[in-house]
Formats: sequence, structure tokens, C-alpha cells
Amino acid sequence: MKKFFLIGTALTFAGATLVSAQEQQVAEESLAEAISETAEQVIAEAPPMESKKQVTLQKDTLLKVSPIAEVTSKKMKEGETREFRVAEEISRDGITIVPLNAPVVATVTWRTGKGIFGKSAKYELTFTSVEIDGKTYALAGKHRQEGRGNTAAALLVSGIITGKSAVMVPDQVVNARTAEDITVTAS
Repeated sequence: MKKFFLIGTALTFAGATLVSAQEQQVAEESLAEAISETAEQVIAEAPPMESKKQVTLQKDTLLKVSPIAEVTSKKMKEGETREFRVAEEISRDGITIVPLNAPVVATVTWRTGKGIFGKSAKYELTFTSVEIDGKTYALAGKHRQEGRGNTAAALLVSGIITGKSAVMVPDQVVNARTAEDITVTAS
């Protein structure tokens, strides 16, 4: 009898363990299903992720620029740089690619001084770069500025009269061109 009691107890314990293992498996499956449903609900209710949009400004696009301060031929030397700014922003598809007032650099690549017989001073600037969002992009294009000459007066007074200095004033708008594609990513 003792034997049957021990066997019965063992079977009862084994059955309880079996039921307990089955209950645990059902509980784990229920938990996994609940987590899956919750994740699907969170994803469904989440606002759509905004995709980042890229817009490219093609090489050789015209930029309107103007000097920040007066640029004069007086005491100017070849190789020096002058600061300009973008005078007109450029946008595509509602995204600003080149913002208004973005810094532009130009280099003095040629210069002559004013001379006798009414010869005016002249200089040429070559646009080298524009800075957009901390990144520098190459520019191309040149601008030649000439002073007013006094040739007629100089001929009458035999060479005592000189020409005028070449001067660009702030807000004088000139053209530069992009020397490479400019790609901007907006969110």
C-alpha cells in the first residue's frame, strides 16, 4: 500500500508539474501575443516619420552677390580677398539652398592703377567660394570694375589730369556662378 501511495504521489506531482509547464507555456504565448499587439498599435498610432528631402543646385547656376563693404582700387593688391554676400536667395521645391546673405569670397586677380592722361584704375575679382551651413562650395566667375576716365580733360590740359579709382559700393549686385553642384538635405 505504501508503494501505491508513493506511486500515486509521484504521479500527482508529475501531473502537477506537467500542468504547471503547460500553464507557463500558455502564459508565455499570451505575453508574446500581447507584446506583438501593443507594438503594432504603437506603430499604427505613431506619427509618420518625415523623410529627409535632398535638393541639388546644378553647377553653373547664377548667383547674385554684392560686396559687404566698399571695394576700391586704392591700395589694392593682387591675391587679396574681398568679402561679398549673396544678394538673392535660391530655393527649389520650397527648400532654401543658398540663403540670403551667405558669405562669398572673391580674390583680386588683376589690377591697374589710375594714370596720367585720364587713365582710370581697373581691377578684376574672381569669385572663389560661398559658405552654406558651415560647408564651403566652389564658385566661378569674374567681375571687372573700372573707374571713370578723364580722357577729354587730360588731352586739353596735357596729361596733368588722372583718371578715377575703380570702386564697388555695398549693395551693387554682380553675378557669380556655382562651380560645383550644391546639394542640401532638409527634414
